[in-house]
Amino acid sequence: MAGDLFGEEVPAAQREAASGPVPLAERLRPQVLADVVGQEHLTGADGAIGRMVAAGQLSSIILWGPPGTGKTTIARLLAEAVGMRFAPLSAVFSGVADLRQAFADAEKMAAAGKRTLLFVDEIHRFNRAQQDGFLPYVERGTVVLVGATTENPSFALNAALLSRAQVLVLNRLGEDALATLVARAEADVGRALPVTDDAKAALVASADGDGRFLLNQVETLFAAAIDTSLDPGELAGFLHRRMPVYDKDRDGHYNLISALHKALRGSDPQAALYYMARMLVAGEEPLYVLRRLVRFASEDVGLADPQALVQCLAAKDAYQFLGSPEGELAIVQACLYLATAPKSNAAYAAQKEALASARDTGSLAPPANILNAPTKLMKDLGYGAGYEYDHDAPEGFSGADYWPDGMGAQIYYRPTDRGFEKRIAERIAWWDEQRRARGGK
Repeated sequence: MAGDLFGEEVPAAQREAASGPVPLAERLRPQVLADVVGQEHLTGADGAIGRMVAAGQLSSIILWGPPGTGKTTIARLLAEAVGMRFAPLSAVFSGVADLRQAFADAEKMAAAGKRTLLFVDEIHRFNRAQQDGFLPYVERGTVVLVGATTENPSFALNAALLSRAQVLVLNRLGEDALATLVARAEADVGRALPVTDDAKAALVASADGDGRFLLNQVETLFAAAIDTSLDPGELAGFLHRRMPVYDKDRDGHYNLISALHKALRGSDPQAALYYMARMLVAGEEPLYVLRRLVRFASEDVGLADPQALVQCLAAKDAYQFLGSPEGELAIVQACLYLATAPKSNAAYAAQKEALASARDTGSLAPPANILNAPTKLMKDLGYGAGYEYDHDAPEGFSGADYWPDGMGAQIYYRPTDRGFEKRIAERIAWWDEQRRARGGK
């Protein structure tokens, strides 16, 4: 794959003559960063990418976002904007030999005065050793690495690689951005989509933020010989995909999911059932509803009832096992469980506070006494010295200090007095009392 990295880009007309018509999504790829939709927080003048382009200097970055949000396009346009050579690789199809060739090519180009932007799609698919192979070339400036991933970089990428690259988060495309893509497609083809306004809104909603998927659906509609404008039901039948239907008051996808979430949070099982039924009857994907219920279980019930998350995941398994309509009863059960469960957002609030604290103090090392010491050198440096094994301590609790040196004990998680969290609060209070008795933080 790396062998043709020096090749010139083949004109669209020539590609079409050689291999058939160019797909709509490819024809509509933006030619400048300003044409990229939905990622203005990055590509705008005040965004990280906008500032890099204005300065004419790129640093290695990881583009993290859902499929169809413009990661590949942004990488290509970045290279063009600063006059760098664009060298693409896919971790799905490339191996060690391809990486070596890519780095060798980049070194040759660097010797000739041309810098290389190495774009690695699905970078999380490379194993740890392969990811380590990027480090010397990134550090020497042989390449500017731009990786694209749909997985959380914190878990999918090496810490060493992350320390040398800035992670930029791409948003799932919103309704306005998707509508812009449809308008561009209509302009490119020279005619309007053969659908009603309600059906077009349903088509946009069904894309779930994926611009590539939307354009593929649009291309299917343009390619068909359709004489009349399809309504949402006819569109669903034509595409073999259930479409959200918008009623006369234009209550849409996001309004209904917001209403469902608020009714669950307000412990109103009747209203929650109504809005969930509205979504399912309108043709919303049941798995989308389940994803929102799982999120609610962690955000709004949390440890007040730890079984809430279990119930939602069980409902997901049951639905996938049974399918519609039988499996939708499991979704109803999960909805009722959440609506009637005790509520707490303490875990959600704790997450936000802990993340903020980690960003502020991310370089502080844990205290040496709680670090493992598998080597003699580490033992000599004091790793593990003075560690108290809690199971051997009275009542199974040592009361040790686990916070980094120079950082006082923090409080992120504040359990409520509702449901199971009331018992958790009692345990934490007892542990805190024991720590104070032992002179700890």
